[in-house]
Amino acid sequence: MTSTNATDELKSRLNLETSQIGWRDLQTYYARGHVVRVSPELDLLDVAAELTADNKARFEQWMRADQVGDVPPALAQAWYDRNAELWAVVIAPWVLVQDRHSGGLH
Repeated sequence: MTSTNATDELKSRLNLETSQIGWRDLQTYYARGHVVRVSPELDLLDVAAELTADNKARFEQWMRADQVGDVPPALAQAWYDRNAELWAVVIAPWVLVQDRHSGGLH
């Protein structure tokens, strides 16, 4: 099996594990520091696949560009106040979340 096939299979599996969830339902994970914010311009499945592959260089690149990182308290509060529905996928122990509403994708 080629690397491309393996990546495609992984992304297909991750797609099945991705769903919308209310930010308020993620408060325990946020409090533990286990929530990773993914910018709307990135593909959530690409980010999840790179995390699964432990691609540290790619993550550092995204973090420097502020495309991936922690959820700042002000953003967490804004999501809580509007009862935001976020796209999420779990790559234990991390929960990757993406607010597609802020990126104009709807």
